[in-house]
Amino acid sequence: MKGTGNITRKIAWTALWFGLAMGMAGCRHKPQLAPLPPVMAPVALEEIPEPDDLPMVEVPTEKLPPVPVSTEAGKLKRKKKTPKVVAPSEPPPETQVASAAAGPPSPDAAVGALTAGGETNPQTKQEAEDLIASIEKRLNGLPAAKVEEQKAQVSKVKNFWKDAQDALKSGDAEGAKTLATKAKLLLDDLEK
Repeated sequence: MKGTGNITRKIAWTALWFGLAMGMAGCRHKPQLAPLPPVMAPVALEEIPEPDDLPMVEVPTEKLPPVPVSTEAGKLKRKKKTPKVVAPSEPPPETQVASAAAGPPSPDAAVGALTAGGETNPQTKQEAEDLIASIEKRLNGLPAAKVEEQKAQVSKVKNFWKDAQDALKSGDAEGAKTLATKAKLLLDDLEK
């Protein structure tokens, strides 16, 4: 009787595996698709003409808040001037001989040497002062509506103008003239 229980178990396991295999294989019939609707005759499309007198929609004018501008954006960072070392008033004779033997000056020397803003030409200083004064007059003469409308541009002009004044006070006439020229160009664009 021991042997019959073992055979029964084998048959049960075989039937179970066979059933699982058939279940996983699925149905072998073709799936039925729903029939398509019958084809209808084409319909002619009609064009609807647009009316000639469409009302124009006006965009409402809104006064937007001014664009925020950083006050640090236009400022130049300057290094503090170092005191000059006083050079001897007369160069040694060897240097004079070497410069005389060098011949004609190079094309770069004809353009002019760059300076760090030490000694300035009185003419440059006067031009910078005149330019700064004319910018101040032009800024004061701007209509209030224009100033309010172009607040960011006016702010940039004032920053360059103030920086030019500071540079002139510190003795940098070249820098003052450059900054004042930038302010003038921005002001020219503003007044167009």
